[in-house]
Amino acid sequence: MVDVSKWPLLSVLSAQEQAAVRQVYIFGTSANEAIYITHANEVFAFGLNCSGCLGTGDSVSTIVPKKLDFLQGKKVVSLSYGSGPHVLLATEDGQLFAWGHNVYSQLGNNTTSAGLSPALITNNLQSKKVTEVACGSHHSLALTQDGEVFAWGYNNCGQVGSGSTTNQPYPRKVTGCLQGKAAVGITCGQTSSLALIDNGEVYGWGYNGNGQLGIGNNGNQLCPCRLATLQGVCIQQVVAGYAHCLALTDEGLLYAWGANTYGQLGTRNKSNHLSPVQIMVDKERVVEVAACHSTHTSAAKTQSGKVFMWGQCRGQSMVLPHLTHFTATDDVFACFATPSVMWRLLSVEHDDFMTASEALRKEFDSPETSDLKFSVDGKCIHVHKAVLKISRCEHFRSMFRSQWSEGQQDVIEIGQFSYPVYRSFLQFLYTDTVELPPEDAIGLLDLATSYCENQLKRLCQQIIKRGITVDNAFTLLSAAIRYDAEDLEEFCFRFCVNHLTQVTQTTAFWQVDGGMLKEFISRASRCGAFKN
Repeated sequence: MVDVSKWPLLSVLSAQEQAAVRQVYIFGTSANEAIYITHANEVFAFGLNCSGCLGTGDSVSTIVPKKLDFLQGKKVVSLSYGSGPHVLLATEDGQLFAWGHNVYSQLGNNTTSAGLSPALITNNLQSKKVTEVACGSHHSLALTQDGEVFAWGYNNCGQVGSGSTTNQPYPRKVTGCLQGKAAVGITCGQTSSLALIDNGEVYGWGYNGNGQLGIGNNGNQLCPCRLATLQGVCIQQVVAGYAHCLALTDEGLLYAWGANTYGQLGTRNKSNHLSPVQIMVDKERVVEVAACHSTHTSAAKTQSGKVFMWGQCRGQSMVLPHLTHFTATDDVFACFATPSVMWRLLSVEHDDFMTASEALRKEFDSPETSDLKFSVDGKCIHVHKAVLKISRCEHFRSMFRSQWSEGQQDVIEIGQFSYPVYRSFLQFLYTDTVELPPEDAIGLLDLATSYCENQLKRLCQQIIKRGITVDNAFTLLSAAIRYDAEDLEEFCFRFCVNHLTQVTQTTAFWQVDGGMLKEFISRASRCGAFKN
């Protein structure tokens, strides 16, 4: 459940009005405008109303929500705003509406007159179904159901992708390198544009002075250009800030590029990057990233629900992802972004709403719903055959390929691994997360190696790296060697060498196998560790 109380502007709504909100969007130069949609699909707007951006038919500010009758009964699927501001809205039936600032024809109605009320935009879109919209400072993008990208508005840097810098007064299909490709996502920086293709490729065009197109140089691009650095990875989400970008792969890896004046790339410094660089490499799998074209703030959510933020946060420059107490990336923008705008159309769920992943997590080790038990060290772990049968674990998929006989005793004895280790393994299959101290993670690393679970193996190595100390370093090094974890072995070895005096005084150092100790001393000597 998103806590809308974090957005001060919404406090003007009565309790009854707040209860009726299904979707909400706070926007504007100072985050002083809001549009919300009720459960009855009624659209309301209130706030400062710069350039008629509320769509109420005038430019008068209002603290009392006004209904946008023109959109009555329309189910909204996408909403975005520019810096004027101008507003784009896409409905479930594929219609595109626009209103607000229009000096650069960013409304796409072939004029430069401000639009005080929502107007249906049909030029070049008559037979198209629009599924997503995105706004830059003064230009606009629309994505259609068949994967085509249309652009219009201000084009001083090529952000419309037409091959020129002439402003585009109505929607024009972006072709060039996008010809014949199906886009599945679009996003805008202030004066740049990005498209995500169904095969995981990313293309960018427009202003590139800070490297925000990620193509290895800082030259503007008048036509779409593929981000070659991301070849070999499959991007599933891309977002743009004012002049920086974040991209998330299907494996939960996070890349960043572009401007870094406020540390918004999360690279520990403030140097711009002309090509994508991987960040948050020591963190668990990332499942969502967030940025907005009017801010220099970045946010990410991991598989266990942890939310990190970095960049410009309440005037401070945070050059590394900082763990917050929030449960949603939206909260980062409510409390720390400048201005405190929403990075996406926000859906407000009921208190009792539970996602599929949350429901699955809740049923792990539940005696009430399980139909299978693992007995480990005399303790039972309750699971579900169906979950294990469809899990990514080949060990269990093979086990359940044949139908279990009627009346079979559904208890499996496990003797090779400890209870904490095996329980964590099963929980990982339900939740994608691992919560173990480094010492127990060694046993889980053994299991992951035995079951050929490479993702789990990587998670264990991350836990061990984060939890290494002088006291356990040599034990962890021994484990890394034993389980053929080369990257972890090198990490633990370097740690031991860098803390050699303290490590050699620990009990663990002198309790290892003599051959292992001899090999370590020989290897460390070759590195010059014993010179003094």
